[in-house]
Amino acid sequence: MVLRRGVMTLTLLIPRASFSHSHTSSSLSIPKSTTLSLLSFRHSLSHSTPASKTNAPSFPLSETLLFIPPGVEPDEVTDSMILPGSNIVIGPYAGDARIKEVVFVKSSGRAKDCPKDDRPEFAILGRSNVGKSSLINSLVRKKELALTSKKPGKTQLINHFLVNKSWFLVDLPGYGFAKAPEAAKTDWSAFTKGYFLNRSTLVAVLLLIDASVPPQKIDLDCANWLGRNNIPITFVFTKCDKVKVAKGKRPDENIRDFQEIIRQNYKQHPPWIMTSSVTGLGRDELLLHMSQLRNYWDQ
Repeated sequence: MVLRRGVMTLTLLIPRASFSHSHTSSSLSIPKSTTLSLLSFRHSLSHSTPASKTNAPSFPLSETLLFIPPGVEPDEVTDSMILPGSNIVIGPYAGDARIKEVVFVKSSGRAKDCPKDDRPEFAILGRSNVGKSSLINSLVRKKELALTSKKPGKTQLINHFLVNKSWFLVDLPGYGFAKAPEAAKTDWSAFTKGYFLNRSTLVAVLLLIDASVPPQKIDLDCANWLGRNNIPITFVFTKCDKVKVAKGKRPDENIRDFQEIIRQNYKQHPPWIMTSSVTGLGRDELLLHMSQLRNYWDQ
């Protein structure tokens, strides 16, 4: 099984064909080299898990750049097909998203020491203190799977967790740890980049962005580096339960500001979703999104 990401754009690209993005008022075509069976949306829902009950702030459909997966035509998209608090359309590759078993496999100090395995994997990356460990624990519903700490930068290894004996969740070191020596920051960055550039089983990077603060240059730089290297991205906005403080903005306002900047560098906007480890917002929806990426990659 060979993964080739660089197909058409610098955004999320999957082997043999790219997932596509579209503004609701613009046209879109699947690459001519792609052969996809067009299954109905009703059929895809029969394999999906229920959406989480927590309400998410809604973004007007007319203002949203949508992430449209294979098997769905842009003119078929309706509000009910879009995951709440996201720009993600659910298609026929969405399947059983339940996590039944999670097993820690290995911590690796170097990319070349990661498990030699052909099963698909999702890497979780984000700025230190973005809530990475809390999100992982929320996804798998185990409080101690990924250690949470009040000291940013505690995760300094590549940690592989095997989910349902069929795919990996990978906890990567956080970036931007202010108290680390400059030399250590450089090595840490190179160490993580080596993983991205040499991991053929990587389905997508879940890039965590703190929605409680304005867009950060370090997050934008990371997103742009991933894009330039054709690494598939899904933006996962964390801490969306936070309320604005003093003169600050609400999470949904910070998300809009971040997206406006991203649009300047991406011809096609990557998928994004709002989450909260406190309220459970976006948990089920994110897992459902991951299931359709995984199932398409694994076909």
